[in-house]
Amino acid sequence: MTHLHNTVKAIIFSFIVLIPFFSFQNVYSQEGGSNLVPVCIGYYNVENLFDTINDPERNDDEFTPEGNMGWTSNRYNEKLNRLAEVISKIGIELTPDGPAVMGLSEIENEEVVWDLVREEGIKDRDYQVIYKRGRDRRIDNAFIYNPKYFEVTATQNVPVIIEDMPDFRTRNQLVISGLLLDEPIHFIVAHWPSRSGGEKRSMPLRIAAAETGRSIVDSLKALDPGARIIYMGDLNDDPTDRSVKNHLKTGRDKDKLKPDQLFNPFEDFARQGIGSLAYRDSWNMFDQIILSQSLLEDDFSDFTFYKAEVFNKPFLRQTSGRFQGYPFRSHAGGVYLGGYSDHFPTYIYLIREAK
Repeated sequence: MTHLHNTVKAIIFSFIVLIPFFSFQNVYSQEGGSNLVPVCIGYYNVENLFDTINDPERNDDEFTPEGNMGWTSNRYNEKLNRLAEVISKIGIELTPDGPAVMGLSEIENEEVVWDLVREEGIKDRDYQVIYKRGRDRRIDNAFIYNPKYFEVTATQNVPVIIEDMPDFRTRNQLVISGLLLDEPIHFIVAHWPSRSGGEKRSMPLRIAAAETGRSIVDSLKALDPGARIIYMGDLNDDPTDRSVKNHLKTGRDKDKLKPDQLFNPFEDFARQGIGSLAYRDSWNMFDQIILSQSLLEDDFSDFTFYKAEVFNKPFLRQTSGRFQGYPFRSHAGGVYLGGYSDHFPTYIYLIREAK
């Protein structure tokens, strides 16, 4: 993967070196409150957020009024309302503004994300959108952020390239650099190749995606060894799978990490049988948020990791039938169910002393 690493390094260097690190006003008032400031970082695979318009450059025929899904404006608007309801409730137990930033997957285009953030339930947060079309013929990743908390300074869209499979296409990995309440930080939003064709047969594709992600991380750290990096996404593998453990290079015990390892707080969830999606009566923890060790410092003068959560509230679950307890999804077997998504969102909190 040397050629891939050098290519990614060159891409990252070309835009990171130009980042203008300027001051960002602290938005918190400390009147009688704790001197620790929390921020929420979220990720959500929203399950096929498509508009109803046929795009000849997209594999979207099924998500049109004439398509197999019977995708009408009413269903699209209901989907947007459902997703906004979820986002409006994530993280509010510690911060009333909910996620300061959030990665999204299974997005058709930029317009559907703008439609989402303008929904009544979250429009007051003034979320802004980062979207770049990638190599996948169907869906992409996106990123939304509350400008009260985060200022974007650079973005990049990194493809997953497999040299001996030139026709292979999957979602690009979206890199967003900026200032989280004045602190430089990098976010990477990924959606690794699916298990279509079987887990073992498709594993090399996810390993390639993991190595792309690792090359991005290494390139950011080469420019700044103390870079604060958060890698989030639907990895289509569990935290204990070798693509995550050995190729992205993650560990579960933050006190025993090797120098090159990232910290994966969602490995403990997986070991406890807690997942973000269910399949054939078993749970998988595919939706993960992974951190560089620079976000694990005990000094709260800068942002540090506090805790991780799976947002699996009862209203997001199927209430009856064979799939009781599973995520209440929009579609199953080509039938419209009117739910939210086939994945639960995940999120973490960072905290620091008030400044």
